Amino acid sequence: MTYLVNDHFAGEIVPDTEGMIEIEVAGALDHLATWLRDATRRLEADRPDPFDPEVGEQLLEEAAADLAGTSGDAMTSDAGASGSETVRALAAKLATGLDLEALSMIEGLADTLATRRLRDSRGIATVRFQACVASPTAAFSTWYELFPRSASPDQRRPGRLNDVVDRLDYVAALGFDVLYLPPIHPIGTTARKGKGNATTAAPGDVGSPWAIGGPAGGHDSVAPELGTIADFERLVAAAEPYGIDIAIDLAFQCSPDHPWVTAHPDWFAHRPDGTIACAENPPKRYEDIYPLDFTTRDRDGLWRALHGVTNTWAERGVRLFRVDNPHTKAFAFWEWLIAEVKRDHPGTVFLSEAFTRPKVMHRLAKLGFDQSYTYFTWRNEKWDLTEYFWELAHGPGRNYFRPNVWPNTPDILAHSLQHGGRASFISRLVLAGGLSANYGIYGPVFELMWDLPAAPGSEEYLRSEKYEVHHHDLDDPRSLRVLVSRLNFARRAHPALQRDRGLRFLQVDNEHIIAWAKRDDSGADVVIGVVNLDPDWVQSGFVDVELTDVGIASGESFAVRDVLTDERYRWRAGPNFVRLDPAGIPAHLLALERM
Repeated sequence: MTYLVNDHFAGEIVPDTEGMIEIEVAGALDHLATWLRDATRRLEADRPDPFDPEVGEQLLEEAAADLAGTSGDAMTSDAGASGSETVRALAAKLATGLDLEALSMIEGLADTLATRRLRDSRGIATVRFQACVASPTAAFSTWYELFPRSASPDQRRPGRLNDVVDRLDYVAALGFDVLYLPPIHPIGTTARKGKGNATTAAPGDVGSPWAIGGPAGGHDSVAPELGTIADFERLVAAAEPYGIDIAIDLAFQCSPDHPWVTAHPDWFAHRPDGTIACAENPPKRYEDIYPLDFTTRDRDGLWRALHGVTNTWAERGVRLFRVDNPHTKAFAFWEWLIAEVKRDHPGTVFLSEAFTRPKVMHRLAKLGFDQSYTYFTWRNEKWDLTEYFWELAHGPGRNYFRPNVWPNTPDILAHSLQHGGRASFISRLVLAGGLSANYGIYGPVFELMWDLPAAPGSEEYLRSEKYEVHHHDLDDPRSLRVLVSRLNFARRAHPALQRDRGLRFLQVDNEHIIAWAKRDDSGADVVIGVVNLDPDWVQSGFVDVELTDVGIASGESFAVRDVLTDERYRWRAGPNFVRLDPAGIPAHLLALERM
């Protein structure tokens, strides 16, 4: 560690493995350095201490013994032996007297003598703490969410996990490296939700996958209508050659039919009449779900069971977990669970789905969550997007809070997508994938541009897949699949798009156009994004590009290629005119091409 200023020290550690590590910071009295400082001051003031030569000689002899390997675990290399002889020679010199020249020679051996500083047990103090070395996927990933029961190519039946295996070609062609499945567990029948979130299910209604548990099992089981554990393991294995990881949902809640309701009733909160209260987020009620009670007296039993669930799926090959509403569970539980899982399965990634207060979201990140959903879905204006993404990239949470940006989810059909048509879907896609190193879409409804809400003002989808099976026409000529693919493969090709800290915003003389630049650590790769935020009208203006930090002087011209269209342009450091038409592609994502 090196001294900075005002009793602040800094050190850098480069771990060589993923998972949990322990860091120890140790400090001790450096008797030799203290003597050297004080003896120098006394000589410079012409007030020498007669014992200084003797004390210095003793300290140097001890240091020499350490270097020679005669003291505990000290060095035994040739370099150590050579250093020992040099130090002993200085010790002998002190026996003949002490002067500033001798002290200067001792100061010159500071690096050699530093090997001794923490060997002296007198006054040593240590601080130990744990840290998690995250997988590279935590820093850069591209997620695609789909419902397995809507993956069937046959209109006459719902989809199964084996159909998802057949869908891997499609997902890989889109350029995604994470395929996230909502809960795949047995679904309860008691208080099952009907289509459109109806409180009464009709015969044949499939229910919500988040109402977990029934006679076929609980959180460690696969719903029989989707297949078997073997089918799931086949999916994980089949995804690997594509470079795709399978992520599943950790939704720690239960249907009234879950085996735990009978076996462990004390894991649930009861009302005065003895019944279990259903989940609520007033005014919303989830009659088909019982929340787990993290204040239960059987805390150890509940925690061990939930750890067992997570560990079971990790052993089945899952390395990414999207965690449903973690802010409604005990913080101490997440800190313990994540550490336990990462100790046994290094490289596991936990994505927090906590749309809640910022300090709570940041606290979850500090407890071990690798990524977090964000407020991007509700940020639409230029000033709002600029302020928010600047905070994510450069604010106080940048060292621990990794954003994962989603234009839509099964729960959220953003108002921006309901009214802006194709142009809004494209602009939100480019904003998500161009501004954030981690992003995802809920498909195929995104690329097929589903935009009908359940009711005016609602963010729920009309005919939501949460409550019914759909069959999607993946070959629909209106699909955005080609554009999604171009964006995702550009993200793989450009390191600038794989990090958040290289983000800075560019000045544009039009409030409907937002522009930014991202660069990699070396500055060799630069990508410029420009998006028309108005889905109805053509917008134009001048983007002021300043690239002196990557070696392009003011006024110098350079070539850029639009990764969305493959068109090339000649730009210059300074103002550049853009015209973005929502009838076409209302965005540029320009990769700087070095000459």
